[in-house]
Amino acid sequence: MEQQPGNRGEVRHFLASRRAKITPAQAGLPTNARRRVAGLRREEVAVLAGVSTEWYTRLEKGHIGGVSEDVLAAVARALQLDDDERTYLFDLARSSRPASRALSRRRDVEVPPQVQWLLDAMTMSSAFVRNGRTDVVASNPLARALHAPMFDSATIDRRGRPNIARYVFLDPGAHDFFVDWDAAGNATAAMLRAEAGREPRDRALRELIGELCTLSPEFRGLWAAHDVLIRHDGSKRLQHPDVGHLELTFQSLDLPLSGRAVHNLVTYTAEPGTPSEDRLKLLASWAATQSRAAEPTRNSPTPEPL
Repeated sequence: MEQQPGNRGEVRHFLASRRAKITPAQAGLPTNARRRVAGLRREEVAVLAGVSTEWYTRLEKGHIGGVSEDVLAAVARALQLDDDERTYLFDLARSSRPASRALSRRRDVEVPPQVQWLLDAMTMSSAFVRNGRTDVVASNPLARALHAPMFDSATIDRRGRPNIARYVFLDPGAHDFFVDWDAAGNATAAMLRAEAGREPRDRALRELIGELCTLSPEFRGLWAAHDVLIRHDGSKRLQHPDVGHLELTFQSLDLPLSGRAVHNLVTYTAEPGTPSEDRLKLLASWAATQSRAAEPTRNSPTPEPL
């Protein structure tokens, strides 16, 4: 069960944090008044998973690389992991197997023109593509209008691309833009935690997490909680600087572009007949006008030389 030392901390803290969340009653175990901890003890998890206490203790110390899938599944059941947490545990095990020890800088995947055409065709939905590091790598005009505070933020990279996590945690204006900022912050940190399990050797991801931990106390606290989120759909309330309050539904769809690299197509729409739909239509009209103004004139006659 040996593994690379760099991953042991993530394994140890994740398993310990999940164990602390389950009470003996939730696990169907007897309790007594003299108990000092609210969560499960290591030996109790071992019993529930059908392994020895010594073996589980070694696993919780981070020795996960050679563990079979059947045993990991038993531990996941004992800890009552949800689907995202279970996937994260298996990702940690996979990334702990023998491989290059060096961090690498993954080359960004180019978004095919067909995907951009799809985004631009969605005129009444805000649509963008994000990667696992929460970089926005493609977008349509309505997405840029709806998320104007993020696209105009000082947190964009040198290529002018927003990063959702940097905006949420490093731009003070994000607290005004996201009405439920706590929910946005929790989800963003949990999505980065899932990506760190999938791609622990991604240098750019490590740099992003290090930057956020250094500069944002809020992110630092959420990162320490070891919560994991892979699928993110639901509703969101935004306070847009031009059209005001918006209540929108968002969907995230897997977009297979290259190998294991994670890309999601994210859309924001409004319920028909609501004030939010009227405001989103207004933004769409503005976005379309600006987009047409920015396009080069087509089929214009070449001026005659003087």
